[in-house]
Amino acid sequence: MTTASPVPPAPAGCPFNSEFLPPNMRKHVDPAAPVPLRMMAAKTLVPLNPSDMLGALYMLTYDAEQNVRDTAAKSAAGLPDKILGSALRDEGVQAPVLGWFLGLLKGNDTYAEMLVLNATTPDEAVADVASTCSGKVAEIIGQNQLRLLRHEDVIRKLCTNPNASQALIDSICDFAVRSGLMLADVPQMQAARVRLFGPQAVLAPPDPGPTAEQVLQDFKEVQDEGAAPMEEGKKQNLTQRIMKMSIAEKIKLATLGNKEARTLLLRDSNKLVCTAVIRSPRITDGEVLACAMNRAANEEVLRILYGNREWTKNQKIKLALVKNPKIPLTVVMKFVNTLRDSELKDLARDRNVPSGVAMYAKKMVEKKTAPKKEEK
Repeated sequence: MTTASPVPPAPAGCPFNSEFLPPNMRKHVDPAAPVPLRMMAAKTLVPLNPSDMLGALYMLTYDAEQNVRDTAAKSAAGLPDKILGSALRDEGVQAPVLGWFLGLLKGNDTYAEMLVLNATTPDEAVADVASTCSGKVAEIIGQNQLRLLRHEDVIRKLCTNPNASQALIDSICDFAVRSGLMLADVPQMQAARVRLFGPQAVLAPPDPGPTAEQVLQDFKEVQDEGAAPMEEGKKQNLTQRIMKMSIAEKIKLATLGNKEARTLLLRDSNKLVCTAVIRSPRITDGEVLACAMNRAANEEVLRILYGNREWTKNQKIKLALVKNPKIPLTVVMKFVNTLRDSELKDLARDRNVPSGVAMYAKKMVEKKTAPKKEEK
């Protein structure tokens, strides 16, 4: 029996290895490979799809050889639109890669727009460009409400951007204040508080409720993914605390908390909170499967699930999405076309799935079995 070849270690300092590349291409970023092989990838002479090429070039900027590093950086800066136009939109590209390319291409509005619209691009990288980007890019950054509340520096930097319109800054700050965000060091935020609640709001600001940091401090197990399930009484106490939190603090807890916290937050009525949960870097495939099976799940959460290529490679998640009545039929049909014969037959007989889905599965089964019937 053959075993898969081990994935070569990443160059020193690189935050990920070459597992994302096809096995026969990993040698081109392997620190132990001959320099000419690595240089081929640095010069983009290796046949890779656009997204993989970005990842390979990024890895080679950590190469031990200065010449390889310089060549990779130069190649990255000069990539043609047919590569960048596809890869920069791909949410499957590693977050550090997208962040690095945003810093590299921030002077090009077309590419900067693609990157700030990409949900995988790190908040820190978006904040870094928010103070100097064009007015158009600032508008796009300002429209991402989840980023604004999840990473406070995005608002801080936008408020210092001379290219951002006053209307945009006022709109962002008004939204942030209504969501419970408190940034005492940002004058525009204080002005928004006065605008919304009157002058007395500065002297006696309303109680913002528990912060994510306080909840994590009071419920230390909520920080630990391996913690045992909470006792019912303590879980009820945590639920009550979460209900008193502002939207902004719930979003922080969705990013920092463990599965127990995420499960509670997924039930929140606010779309941004649910989205923050499903976008959490700590979320597991098991939680994603539970969301896919949940017929009461937020539609935006489901849209993120069925739009994620990595998650929909998981057959259990794909089947759960197919059976969920809240998934658009056009999406379901695309997934049904990839199911195994046995799964199609089960789906055609399943009375718990939408009738349109069962009928489509039945037609697929009939189509696959028709030639066999003709031969008899």
